[in-house]
Amino acid sequence: MNKQKTLNGSFSLFGKGLHTGLSLTVTFNPAPENYGYKIQRIDLPGEPIIDAIAENVTETTRGTVLTKGEARVSTVEHAMAALFASGIDNCLMQVNGPEFPILDGSAKYYVENIERIGLKEQNAERDVFVIKSKIEIKDEKTGNSVIILPDEKFSLNVLVHYDSDILFNQYATLEDMEDFKEEIASSRTFVFVRELEALLNLGLIKGGDLDNAIVIYEREMPQEKYDQLTDILGVPHMDAKKLGYLNHKPLVWNNEPARHKLLDIIGDLALIGKPLQGRIIATCPGHTINNKFARAMRKIIREHQIQAPIYDPNREPVMDIKRIQELLPHRNPMLLVDKVTELGSNYIVGIKNVTMNEPFFNGHFPEEPVMPGVLLIEAMSQCGALFVLNMIDDPKKYSTYFIKIEKIAFHKKVVPGDTLVFKIEQIAPLRHSIAMMRGYVFVGEKLVAEAQFTGQIIKNKE
Repeated sequence: MNKQKTLNGSFSLFGKGLHTGLSLTVTFNPAPENYGYKIQRIDLPGEPIIDAIAENVTETTRGTVLTKGEARVSTVEHAMAALFASGIDNCLMQVNGPEFPILDGSAKYYVENIERIGLKEQNAERDVFVIKSKIEIKDEKTGNSVIILPDEKFSLNVLVHYDSDILFNQYATLEDMEDFKEEIASSRTFVFVRELEALLNLGLIKGGDLDNAIVIYEREMPQEKYDQLTDILGVPHMDAKKLGYLNHKPLVWNNEPARHKLLDIIGDLALIGKPLQGRIIATCPGHTINNKFARAMRKIIREHQIQAPIYDPNREPVMDIKRIQELLPHRNPMLLVDKVTELGSNYIVGIKNVTMNEPFFNGHFPEEPVMPGVLLIEAMSQCGALFVLNMIDDPKKYSTYFIKIEKIAFHKKVVPGDTLVFKIEQIAPLRHSIAMMRGYVFVGEKLVAEAQFTGQIIKNKE
């Protein structure tokens, strides 16, 4: 597992707001472990802080708006995408107004400054949510959808479709977040000329111009009306019969709008609050469907707060039975861990194959064999002992003993044929030979038992 990361220092960016036209400054600061993303309105009394999570999104008309009480901040998605794609888990953003500056309409300057400042690795592990089955959110009226499928890493495929001869079908993909800077970050936001009047009537895009957005003129309108809109944009009058892109700068890529939609969905999914492992397939995504998906994912994550480790029986074990017997004094019939598949800085994953030949099934119970709960706790503790004894010199000279067992819960019976997957997490540093751990037992995706236990490492008598 990777460690959490934050910024190595602070940086600020200045510019006008796309919707308010205000001069704004946003500052990005390091934050402690497990802090997540938070935004502070330093211009308001009390300097309120808004958690950057999907449930706090209150508007998605032309950007993502986060709100807490009277405090709100909009156009956060480009900054969120830059943080998420850069692997930053914890960051405090301070802004002196109701939105982030639009800059050039992309995430380019955020990424460049993150790269300039650098990242700082923290002690806590990244808690990545692994997608193990298809999850889909679809808007039946529009046909817009976001699907996530199991995959070996986080990747995205985006398809956009518009009723336009200039921008019809486009497709963008990102296979690796490390390519975000080169492939996605510079893609700019875009708008159709036919949308401008409605957006202005809503009090939006007061700071919009050809320097911070791609403007697409794809439906001919009367010259007089076209002139009025170009006046608003602050550009010379143009021939209303000539369709195309109205840009100061040429497109970075032919599919730049699709790439920007991919950028937006990364920014909106950053509000899930946890990195994902899976492949996103988004059809005609927008901030509304993105937020529905992010909310749904947060609900699923809450329901599966304790996620079973991935067990691949074909994978070479980190510890085989020989190494386990070198570390533990237990032998048949009390050795209850067959192999170890993962070993991190603060956790271990072990495996136990339960067969009908286990001696305890003779009496527990002859007509309905069930593995005793006390042995599930014993198996968890053996797995935890492997974690601890693996760290010390000459482990054969030491044994581990229970001091305390608490917070025990059994959720499901364990029967012959089950494969037990143990995940044991260290919950406090090893001090004075005392180890504190939290253990979980899974069968497939189901949590069958859990407990918190404290053990002491004692040197054996000569």
